[in-house]
Amino acid sequence: MTFAATVLTLYPEMFPGPLGHSIAGRALADAKWACETVQIRDFATDKHRTVDDTPAGGGAGMVLKCDVLARALDSAPAAGRPILAMTPRGKPITQQRIRELAAGPGVVILCGRFEGFDERLFEARPEIEQVSLADIVLSGGEMAALTILDACIRLLPGVMGAPSSGTEESFETGLLEYPHYTRPQEWEGRTIPEVLRSGDHAKIAAWRKLRSEEDTRSRRPDLWERHEGARVQPASGARHETKESDQ
Repeated sequence: MTFAATVLTLYPEMFPGPLGHSIAGRALADAKWACETVQIRDFATDKHRTVDDTPAGGGAGMVLKCDVLARALDSAPAAGRPILAMTPRGKPITQQRIRELAAGPGVVILCGRFEGFDERLFEARPEIEQVSLADIVLSGGEMAALTILDACIRLLPGVMGAPSSGTEESFETGLLEYPHYTRPQEWEGRTIPEVLRSGDHAKIAAWRKLRSEEDTRSRRPDLWERHEGARVQPASGARHETKESDQ
């Protein structure tokens, strides 16, 4: 099954862009995934091909028009694929969600621009999943879309050389990945940790686990807190009932 990506954008020339190179490019050439673009401006109805207008209530910038966006979206049937709208107002995407997307038939991605989308688009099309890349604001959704596609493509069967490459990584177990080293053994007075040169696989695994936990705790306390919370969760997954259980 080919992973099919459809990207709705004002800048279709940005795709596949960097995804036409390296492992994603080879996977594209091997038909492991496919990419098509839809020019949103083609669905404007006036002679100027207008896709945006001033914000209701006043304010800076412009807002993408819901009627134009809806026509563009309706022209690209999802065919069972999730529809993502790239917006800083969306829910931050996670590696778990990336894995779910990569396991499916593909994705439809709507790229925002200017001040964002007319909210009525999401009210009329509740199946749209509003997604953000991180707590940052980009000039448009295209770069975020490229990033999400790259994250999905590398997980497709046969794309990465070693299947385990996608499992021993940051976020896969709720922790950051352990640090890596390679030759030369000594560089600018710094040496590869002795345990990694010991050949003792049990000790190496224990060291890597410890470093993963230490680095997550110091660098990403938010991840560490979630990880610790998951570890103390009852095996059954049951929650203790409280008077405020619905809150």
